[in-house]
Amino acid sequence: MRDMRDVLLVDGYNMIGGWPELAELSKRDLQGARDRLLERLADYQAFSGKKLIVVFDAYRVPGLGKSFAQNKVELHFTKEKETADECIERLVGEFNHRRRQIYVATSDMVEQHVIFGQGALRISARELLTQVEQSEKEIQLKIAERSAKAGRNTIDAKLSPEVRQMFERWRRE
Repeated sequence: MRDMRDVLLVDGYNMIGGWPELAELSKRDLQGARDRLLERLADYQAFSGKKLIVVFDAYRVPGLGKSFAQNKVELHFTKEKETADECIERLVGEFNHRRRQIYVATSDMVEQHVIFGQGALRISARELLTQVEQSEKEIQLKIAERSAKAGRNTIDAKLSPEVRQMFERWRRE
C-alpha cells in the first residue's frame, strides 16, 4: 500500500544555517549538527505524522547520490553536480498527489517560489524551528502528565472511562 501521508522535504544545510543552535554547532562539528537536526526532526515526524525527507548537498558529504533512513527520517544526499534545490524540486514532482500535501522547508527565496509554482507549500527555517520547538513542548507536557498519573500507580489511572464506569456499576449491584 502506498504511503499517503503529507510530506515535508527539508533542505538540511539550510536548516543547519538557519537554526542558531545548529549553526553554532556546525562551526565545530558539522556531522554533530546533522545528527542533532535529524534527531529533532525524527521526534517531529513522530509527533506530526508527516513523512520527513531531509536533503543534503553531497559535495560536503562522502557518498554521492545515496538515500537511506536515520532515526526513521529519510535522507537524500544529492548526486554529483546536483544541488539540494534541484533534488527537492524533483522530489516534489515525484510525491505530488491530490490527496497528499507537500511542504518544503527552506529559507532560499528563489527555491520557495519554484516549489510554490509546483503546488508545494513553503516553510522557512524559522517557521520549522518554531513548529519543532512547539512539538517538543507538547511531547514533554504529555510525558509529564503520564508520569503524574503513573506516580499514583493505581489500576484506576490505567482504565478507560468506559471500563471504569462498568466496574462502578458492578460494584453498586
